[in-house]
Amino acid sequence: MDLLAGIGGFGESIWGYLIPFLFVLTVVVFFHELGHFAVARWCGVKVDVFSIGFGREIFGWNDKHGTRWKLSWIPLGGYVKFAGDENAASVPDRERLSHIPLEERSGLFHFKPLSQRAAVVAAGPAANFILAILIFAGIFTFVGRTVATPVADEVTPNSAAALAGFVAGDRIVAIDGSPIASFEEMQRVVSTNGGEELVFEVMRGEERVTLNATPRVQEITDRFGNVHRIPMLGIVRKVDSANIEVVRSDPFTAVWLGAKETWFVTERTLSYIGGIFAGTEDADQLGGPLRIAQVSGQVATIGFAALISMTAMLSVSIGLLNLFPVPMLDGGHLLYYAVEAVRGRPLGEQAQEYGFRIGLALVMMLMIFATWNDLVHLQVFSFLSDLFS
Repeated sequence: MDLLAGIGGFGESIWGYLIPFLFVLTVVVFFHELGHFAVARWCGVKVDVFSIGFGREIFGWNDKHGTRWKLSWIPLGGYVKFAGDENAASVPDRERLSHIPLEERSGLFHFKPLSQRAAVVAAGPAANFILAILIFAGIFTFVGRTVATPVADEVTPNSAAALAGFVAGDRIVAIDGSPIASFEEMQRVVSTNGGEELVFEVMRGEERVTLNATPRVQEITDRFGNVHRIPMLGIVRKVDSANIEVVRSDPFTAVWLGAKETWFVTERTLSYIGGIFAGTEDADQLGGPLRIAQVSGQVATIGFAALISMTAMLSVSIGLLNLFPVPMLDGGHLLYYAVEAVRGRPLGEQAQEYGFRIGLALVMMLMIFATWNDLVHLQVFSFLSDLFS
């Protein structure tokens, strides 16, 4: 009986992760590919396939322009295949293209002007950023954002704030000369400056005091048991109705705030990646599909707004990742086009082929590394060791 109950609970947990994961990834991938598709159509490019997922088709249909829209079995991405492409990565089928008559080349992507090809490629990541802005704007308009005054109700003993001289009742008004309007804004500045000294201007009663503090990176366990390393100052803000306000913005202000939120996620992601190469951040925070599935399931238990917010953040990450100058990714294609613009002609066929092979190897290495991190994070290896010991 216990075994059957365990199997039932496992099945429920799988669906609890799988459904939010598929929702989040499908929305992000669909809008990414829709960006490519829409600009390609606008430029007069014939599109053969619009696919969500890879591998064998589950179901699909043809539109009046001859494009095959389909859903495939492997839900880890998608692609738009243009007429004349050899594969889903938009590698040109040069043998086929060389035999196409001039009068039939107008609808082929690889014969379009350089500016149009670059626009089609850049439209995918651009669509991801636009999606994120609109999602954040929708949340700020209909759900609102929590705003608390930046006052220290308590100062944690032996923390960075305590060593800097903060006391209970201090109100933070500026950090490094930039005004601070809310506790959340202060937290964001601190969370992106671990190990760096910050200059705080605080109001202590009627007196304006300047304090220097260096946030410390600490391990924090969230409500789901996930461990995060986050820079902390050591200031506690008590949650009560007197100092917490939910603010809803008008649509125009919300779009501006959505753009700022998207920029913050972008900047934080780039800072983290830069920190990995600089040795100041640990690469074990990089996650792959398993981590996304886990976090999606956990966030879904909080509410739909939280899941939508995660979709926006993932959309920014996917858009940013695709802009990296790695062949096989959109950024790699844009790199080729930049070289073509400088040289006045495309790179040679062999050079591009080598580039795509290197790009594929890099992408596969990243996927393997991220999946390894996922397995370690989910303690799969410990589970297997205990199972067979």
